[in-house]
Amino acid sequence: MGLQLIRLEHMSTAVVSTASDIMGGTPVFPGTRVPVQTLLDYIEAGDTIDDFLIGFPSVTREHVVAFLERAATLAVHEAA
Repeated sequence: MGLQLIRLEHMSTAVVSTASDIMGGTPVFPGTRVPVQTLLDYIEAGDTIDDFLIGFPSVTREHVVAFLERAATLAVHEAA
């Protein structure tokens, strides 16, 4: 399985990447080995984005914002 990237239409950078040789294909933030599910777990636990970023310095605030924007867009479209 090759590298897969999910991009925002207005962005040229990937929001999520998957590759079978990185974390067994688990969706991660691009250029990192940090699963996007980890961010969701932090938020669910009541932690802040800053808490997450401190724990995972390889992830940028831009990564997080782009991921959350994409998730919100998908949720709105799914609900429509």
